[in-house]
Amino acid sequence: MSKNIARLAVTAGLTAALSFGGVMAPVSMAFADDPVTAPANGIIIEQSENNKGTAKTRFVPYQIFKAKVHDGENGKVTSDVDWADTITQTTKDQIITDIRSDASNGKKLSGTPSAQDVADWLGTYVSESGRELVVKNGDLLNKIAAIVKKNEQPSGTAFNAGDSFTPESAGYYLFLTDDNSIGTNKDYSNKKQTGTSPIFAVVGGTGVTVTEKTGIPTVTKKVKDDKLRSDWADKGDSQMDQPVYYQLTGTVAANIDTFNTYYYEFHDELSAGLTADENSITVKIDDETVTAVNNYTASVTNTTDESGAVTGQVLTVSFTDLKAAARSVGKTLTKDSHVVVTYTAKLDHEKATNVVVGGEGNPNSVKLIYFNNPMSNGKGESVPDTVRDYTYALKLVKEDSANEATKLEGVKFTIQATGADEGAGTQYVQENGSLGKDPWNFTTDGNGEINIKGLDAGTYTVKETDTLGGYNTLGAFTFTIKADGLNQNEGNNTLTVTASKEGPELVVAPTFDHGTVTLTVKNKKGSNLPLTGLNGVTFTWIAGGAVLCIGVAHLIRSRKQAEESEQE
Repeated sequence: MSKNIARLAVTAGLTAALSFGGVMAPVSMAFADDPVTAPANGIIIEQSENNKGTAKTRFVPYQIFKAKVHDGENGKVTSDVDWADTITQTTKDQIITDIRSDASNGKKLSGTPSAQDVADWLGTYVSESGRELVVKNGDLLNKIAAIVKKNEQPSGTAFNAGDSFTPESAGYYLFLTDDNSIGTNKDYSNKKQTGTSPIFAVVGGTGVTVTEKTGIPTVTKKVKDDKLRSDWADKGDSQMDQPVYYQLTGTVAANIDTFNTYYYEFHDELSAGLTADENSITVKIDDETVTAVNNYTASVTNTTDESGAVTGQVLTVSFTDLKAAARSVGKTLTKDSHVVVTYTAKLDHEKATNVVVGGEGNPNSVKLIYFNNPMSNGKGESVPDTVRDYTYALKLVKEDSANEATKLEGVKFTIQATGADEGAGTQYVQENGSLGKDPWNFTTDGNGEINIKGLDAGTYTVKETDTLGGYNTLGAFTFTIKADGLNQNEGNNTLTVTASKEGPELVVAPTFDHGTVTLTVKNKKGSNLPLTGLNGVTFTWIAGGAVLCIGVAHLIRSRKQAEESEQE
């Protein structure tokens, strides 16, 4: 009798953390905030908080030990422990071998141990405990879970997260995520769910409700506007060809400790008007810079449609094993680790037809692709995150001040970015919308227009450098583009953009529509200046003409007389 009591006490060590309907301590499953009551002799596994909102995963039960189970004052108590009827000899032998190989303690199983001996050993020497503990890769319990999954058939039908499972017999169970309910290595598009670390639980008596120990990795993308004191945000604006900084921040699985290796990839899609600079990519794990050599691969590739036309770019940074990459810089991945990628991209003048002016900007979105299950090599995708880069355009119209229907062709201007966001100083707007140190002379076309795409917010100075004959040269003037709403979150994607001017009255107040500033600039013709004393001047010209005629006649007459004298 005392032996049985002793065995009960030892075996209860397996379930010391099961008070109030918990799970076996080493897997450290957290309770639900508002747990659903499981039926007697059953268990409910709830989805973790950040897995909610995705399709529910399913769980597969494996019975390891059968036993009598009753509820004690401090949790569940098991007796008459034996191997489950379905457990194969191969599994028994491998579990015993791993126990004997366990280096975490000096006590070894001897002889030919029974199921009770194995249970007693586990209850005594598996010392991990606590609801927040996650089974680590290489730990004995994780090895046992891998053995059971490899060798055994499930002890019941897979059940959904949040549903109850009631086994045919009470005992000690292992629960793993059903691989078919989450993404696989080849089929993971839009499959965000992740697999749990192994759940070991005594099922029987009062129902047990637990929460899976896992969580979907997340990724956040930000862009940095060039305005002074700007921080990382969801929106920015820029000049054509101006390098703009982007930042990708990824988290890892909450149960990262259970993974042996951890595939991890940033998949960043840029819209058709953007070009990323592959050489600008930098990577950090928990603030330590990681080099690409032997750690990750980075690439920028074009995407195309069925006709072969380029539709955008994809930037990828992928780790075959993020845990190994972290170790290479002296870091150990934890559930709180972050991976940060930064790079630059520009609105490319060579893709100007694809650059969106105003509107909802030029979007680009990132998602993570990651190993989603510590017990398999399946993959999943995170929820994507999007940022936007905005740019603007100028339409300058030159016309006659007296007749707006008369558009002036051939007038030349320079446009200087004297107060653009990036503090461009004395840089000049170039023909393609970018900035350069040398002035570019824009010339009005047959419609009297200059059209420039790819301006940043800020102030620009316009100077007329070549005026049409008969017209007065206009003095220099400025116009300003101001964008409000860059601090809005994704979803509020239309900015409030205004334009203003300072300068001569011949420059009409600008208008703004669909991202384009329209400036109408009028020119006056030169004046016919009044000439005082006009009648006197006329008389002088007449008198002078008469004198000239008399002189010419006198000259002709003199020459004729001289010729006649010579003939005589």
